[in-house]
Amino acid sequence: MLRNLDLTQILVLDIETVPQYPSYDELPEAWKYLWDKKAIALRNIENLSQTEIYPRAGIFAEFGKIICISCGYFSSSGKSYQFRVKSFYGKDEAFILREFSQMLERHFNDSAHSLCAHNGKEFDYPYIARRCLLNGLEIPSLLNTAGKKPWEINLLDTMELWKFGDYKSYTSLELLAASFGIPTPKDDIDGSKVWSVFWQDDNLERIKTYCEKDVITVAQLLLKFRNESLLESHQIITV
Repeated sequence: MLRNLDLTQILVLDIETVPQYPSYDELPEAWKYLWDKKAIALRNIENLSQTEIYPRAGIFAEFGKIICISCGYFSSSGKSYQFRVKSFYGKDEAFILREFSQMLERHFNDSAHSLCAHNGKEFDYPYIARRCLLNGLEIPSLLNTAGKKPWEINLLDTMELWKFGDYKSYTSLELLAASFGIPTPKDDIDGSKVWSVFWQDDNLERIKTYCEKDVITVAQLLLKFRNESLLESHQIITV
């Protein structure tokens, strides 16, 4: 699997998102109405009120926003790799998206380059594209799939690769990491806690660290999918 890919041409990424408002009560009335309609299915499944379910609003691009994009790339030195990790994060979503997009256009901008994320095709890639549009920004060329033929879309997804054509299953990054003996990226927080760490604790550094762990885990999965050795700590560089 993936043997023919040049890892140095792949940018691994992960995003963290939160609701646009700290709580349901702080939503403008028009948006309360819209959230009530959106949350009906979730409420029916789990028997929660629209207020209780609101912390999950961050998973929807219309109700959420990006607070961190972490990414990493491989560089090759002889027979070993280094993996460099960088994060764009903060409270200004437009700034995050603009900086990330500029980095893509400068360094990952031709047909040989690919992006890789876990569940990226269902979440990270469309979320970034939608939030770019909602912020009045151009969609980065790698993520702008409109009008492209399937073989022209360079978006990898480790969850999709693991499915081997089985479309009925979802495998979390945490479970897949454990299956391959990769240290869990969820040893501090997981996605369900990002909302409270951001809105209640105001701890962006903790969220950035968590996001970077996910990126490193996806990179380790790529290596395992190629039957290659895992990165050791000295090979991982945060910039």
